[in-house]
Amino acid sequence: MKARILVTLKNGVLDPQGKAIEGALGTLGFAGVAGVRQGKVFDLELEGEDRARAEADLKAMCEKLLANTVIENYAVEID
Repeated sequence: MKARILVTLKNGVLDPQGKAIEGALGTLGFAGVAGVRQGKVFDLELEGEDRARAEADLKAMCEKLLANTVIENYAVEID
């Protein structure tokens, strides 16, 4: 089973890296780009076929390690 976890900063949290990317895109000639926010993507391969168990485990991974839930949101996708 394959899974993808998307981690993004919560709204209202300053994103200096996103701001730097936004500026760099403008410098490269990509006009009209605003509100860039950066994040992280984790692709995982899981053993087993129990989707409910996989989802619970993935959420626990996010809560314990992959996301700082004080300032970040996460979304879990299972294929």
